[in-house]
Amino acid sequence: MTYCVGVILESGLVLASDSRTNAGVDQIGNFRKMAVFERPGDRVIVMLSSGNLALTQGVVALLEQRAQMHQQNIWNTASIYDIAYLVGETLREVQKRDGPYLLQHNIDASAGFILGGQIYGERHRLFNIYAEGNFIEATQDTPYCQNGEIKYGKPMLDRVITYSTGLMEAAKCVLISFDSTMRSNISVGPPIDLLCYERDSLKVALQRRLGDHDSYFDNMREQWGAGLKRLFSELPDPHWNI
Repeated sequence: MTYCVGVILESGLVLASDSRTNAGVDQIGNFRKMAVFERPGDRVIVMLSSGNLALTQGVVALLEQRAQMHQQNIWNTASIYDIAYLVGETLREVQKRDGPYLLQHNIDASAGFILGGQIYGERHRLFNIYAEGNFIEATQDTPYCQNGEIKYGKPMLDRVITYSTGLMEAAKCVLISFDSTMRSNISVGPPIDLLCYERDSLKVALQRRLGDHDSYFDNMREQWGAGLKRLFSELPDPHWNI
């Protein structure tokens, strides 16, 4: 299992993914699930992957390989929407090739992606690409996408994130969403890859990998936990007349 979050804001994008994979309690590994395609001044494309690792790695590898060819690819496509379509088609291709063999051995053949970025001449956009290859676009009304183990981190996003939220405020919210998820599910864990993109900059503003015992993340988690306990203690006791 994994956890990926993408947030679209008036000021830009925040994207983050964990790095834990597991095939049982004694088979834990770390693999990067964020792929970044950046050509400063022209485009920034970020992909977050979840699901079967072999499938998602196969999709990214094909996209990278075909980026060197003359056919439609990530570098020559003029729209983020068309790139989302390209990723969906590539996902279907890999599933068609490998899926039946995985299913014969009772291995889950599902995978999905969050795709965000901006191309020169177009607004910044964010898409959630499903296992079937179809996708939806995040909007001002619903300005975030999640993949993987989504339920533990969703309440935090729902309470804080709006389209007008600032870029750094959203980044903090996303990291607390990861903290909530990691506390409740051992299949999600560090390192966490975090990327922030400022609208119309056409370059990555901030990219950081937060590993085990990262001082910033540990301090944030401690302050958040202490703040919750303090606020809880200040809530009024229930006094109801029966």
